[in-house]
Amino acid sequence: MQLSGSIPALVTPFKSDGGLDLVAFDALLQWHVDAGSSAVVVGGSTGESGALEKLELTALLAAAVRRLKGRIPIIAGVGAAATAKSAALVRLAHECGADAVLAVTPYYSRPTQAGLIAHFEALAAGPLPVILYNVPPRTGVDMLPATVATLARHSNIVAVKEAVADQQRWRALIELQNDRFAVLSGDDSTAVAAVRDGARGLISVAANVLPAAFAELIAAARDGRTEKANAIDAMLAPLNAALASAPNPIAIKAALAHLGRIEDVLRLPLQPLDSALRPALHAALAAFSAAAAA
Repeated sequence: MQLSGSIPALVTPFKSDGGLDLVAFDALLQWHVDAGSSAVVVGGSTGESGALEKLELTALLAAAVRRLKGRIPIIAGVGAAATAKSAALVRLAHECGADAVLAVTPYYSRPTQAGLIAHFEALAAGPLPVILYNVPPRTGVDMLPATVATLARHSNIVAVKEAVADQQRWRALIELQNDRFAVLSGDDSTAVAAVRDGARGLISVAANVLPAAFAELIAAARDGRTEKANAIDAMLAPLNAALASAPNPIAIKAALAHLGRIEDVLRLPLQPLDSALRPALHAALAAFSAAAAA
């Protein structure tokens, strides 16, 4: 499996009563494939994975398979604090028909680098290709490039999503790329720079709300159309800043609700975006639309 391009880490829409909104989810899936997204992540951290029951993840993956199978890859979020729980999610994803899994480093337990290697090798022994995911501010552990280098040699580990926005870091990882292993940015605001340096794509939060723009952004950066990529990136900067005003996925759900795509419902302990932060978010969306139409 070769992953590249713009890959949205999808939100999970909920109804006002707190249940899954599979009608809205199906519409999001179609919107993303029509807009040129290269793949989708279902049930990841942006999808409030920690608040989902296994039956709900099963329903989300089943919807994605019905809508997208054979069109673009379906990547299931399988992050967990314990290896056995994450491995069980890998098996579930396989049973549901997912094409690959995205596994964040185990959170809260803060494993050593040796523990991370053992964890991901255990997941890679399963039936689906594994994408490593490093996001230290949210997990409490940083998977170092040397650890990724060891894991990248495994035939069933196919990519890393690196959310550390540091050029030295992503350049070290890009040195590991080959025909089988890809580096994907996990930070919207620095993705253009990472792709320009050789990363193959982006697993994105903001692409939830502007999928066509992010597909074009990453394509332009990959193709060497620097002026075009920089122009889109500049137009997206206010939105990226607004989305960073609250813990993910609070602001991205507010943005999608503002566009009428979903209801603005999250599961506790997350709560909807503070009213004081909404004007900046709405202004950023309007500014992008105006700039894109100009």
